[in-house]
Amino acid sequence: MSTRTRGLRRGAALAAAGALAIVAAPAAAQTPQPEPSVVDPELQVTAAVSGLTQPIGVAFIGDDKMLVLEKASGQVKVVEGGAVTGVALDLAVNSSSERGLLGVALHPSFRRNGYVYLFWTQSRTGADTTDLAAVPDLGNRVDRFRWNGSTLRFDRRIISLRSFQQDAGQPLRGNHNGGVIRFGPDRNLYIITGDTGRRGQMQNLVDGPFGPGLPDDQFGGPEPDNEHLTGTILRLDEDGFAPRDNPFYWVGRRIGGEAGKNVKKVYSYGIRNSFGMAFDPKSGDLWQQENGDDSYSELNRVFPGMNSGWVQIMGPVSRVADFRAIETSTAPVPGAPNGTFGLQQIRWLPTNIAETPQEALDRLFKLPGSQFSDPELAWRYEVGPGGIGFLDSRELGRRYEHDLFMGGSRDLLEGGHIFRFELTGNRRGVDVDDPRLRDLVADNLGKWEGTESESLLFGRNFGTVTDIQTGPEGDLYAVSLTRNAIYRISER
Repeated sequence: MSTRTRGLRRGAALAAAGALAIVAAPAAAQTPQPEPSVVDPELQVTAAVSGLTQPIGVAFIGDDKMLVLEKASGQVKVVEGGAVTGVALDLAVNSSSERGLLGVALHPSFRRNGYVYLFWTQSRTGADTTDLAAVPDLGNRVDRFRWNGSTLRFDRRIISLRSFQQDAGQPLRGNHNGGVIRFGPDRNLYIITGDTGRRGQMQNLVDGPFGPGLPDDQFGGPEPDNEHLTGTILRLDEDGFAPRDNPFYWVGRRIGGEAGKNVKKVYSYGIRNSFGMAFDPKSGDLWQQENGDDSYSELNRVFPGMNSGWVQIMGPVSRVADFRAIETSTAPVPGAPNGTFGLQQIRWLPTNIAETPQEALDRLFKLPGSQFSDPELAWRYEVGPGGIGFLDSRELGRRYEHDLFMGGSRDLLEGGHIFRFELTGNRRGVDVDDPRLRDLVADNLGKWEGTESESLLFGRNFGTVTDIQTGPEGDLYAVSLTRNAIYRISER
C-alpha cells in the first residue's frame, strides 16, 4: 500500500470531525425550518429560485436570467423567470466535505466574449463522488468556459491547485479549499484558497512544522511549490498569468523555480480558509472573511501584499495570548463541549502559538513587501462567516447603499444569520454604533453565539449562505445551500 493510500479507511471516518464544512445535512435529518426574514419591517424576503440541490453560487447573465452552481451535482443550471430551464454544464466533482463546484465569475467583457470562470474540485473517478480519497493531488481547478447561449464549453485551464489532504498520522480531510473567485475593477481574476491542511511558508512557518531542511509533508515543501500553494489570494490575468504589478512578482523572479513562479501570483497569504470575498463597488477595495478554528473569525479589507497571519495569529495580534488560551483549552465551552484543543492538523499543535504579540509578529514568514494587518472586525469565538457581498444599489433605500452583508457558513446562529456592516467614511473600516464593538472585537460567549453582534443582525433563518449578490434590478440575493434556494430581499 502506498504512503498516499495508507490509512484511508481509518481517516475517512474522522475526516470531517474538525471541519467548518459547508455541507448540507442528509435529507433524512432535515426538518421544516422557519421562513427567512429580515429585521427591517420595510423589507421582504421571497424565494427567487427554489427546488435546487445545494446551490452555492450565482452569476446574473441577463435581466431575468442567471447561472446557478450546485456544489455536489457539479451542475451549472440555467434559471430564467425563477425556474430552471436547462443545464449548461455537468462536471464530475468530488464534493466530500467542502469540495465540489465552488465558485463562478463572469469575465468583465462577458457580453462580448461569453467567458465564464469556474472553481471546482475534480473527481478522480470520472463521476460525481464523495469519496475523500478519490481526488487528484491538484484536483482544485479554475477553468474558463465559453457561454454559447445555452451551454458552457471548455476553453482553457487557468490554474490547478492542491486538493488532497492526508499526512502520516493525520486523517483524510476535504476541507479548507476556499473556492470563491471574483474579477476586480482592474479586470484581473482573484482566487481564494484555504490552507488545505498545509503547514508551510504560506501558513507562516518559515521552515515548516518540523524545522530547517525538513519537508512540510510527504509531498515536500515548505516552500510554495505546486503542492503547497495554499492559504492565499491569487491575482491572475484573464489567461491565468501573473500580472507584473502583483506585490511579489519580482520577489518570485528572484526566488526562481516552481515556488518562485507561484509567488509571482500571490496577492495575499496567511489565510486559514474563506467562503466569502467581494469588491467594494465604491472604493474598489477587496474584502474577505476568514474562518477561525474555534476562535477569532475575521472580516478583512485586503491590500496588496497583506499577510493575514495564520497559523501564528488569528484576530488582532494584541489578542494572541487569548487566541492561544482558547485553542489550547480542554474546558467545555458553548459549541465545543469537549474543549477546543487542536487546530485540525497534528503537525503543528496550538501549544506552539506565541504568548506575546511581538513574538507572534517575529515568527511570520516575511516576503519582501508583505505586511500583517489586524482584521477590521473579529469575533472572539468562531461565528462561522459564509458568503459576503456589497449592495451596489439604492433599491432597498439609501441607508443600505454600498453596505457589506455577510451570511453564515452554518445555521447554528439565528437559523442562518446575515450580518450587515456599514463602512467608515474612507471605506477602510467598519463603522460601529455599539460601544461594545469599539475595540473591533465581538466578545461572544461561545462558538456559533452572537453576543455583541446584535446590532449587526440583518436577517434570520437563511440557512447556510454561500453567496450574496446584487441583482440586475438592484435587489439583494442570498444563496442558501441548506435551504436549496436563492432568496431575494426587496422593498415591500
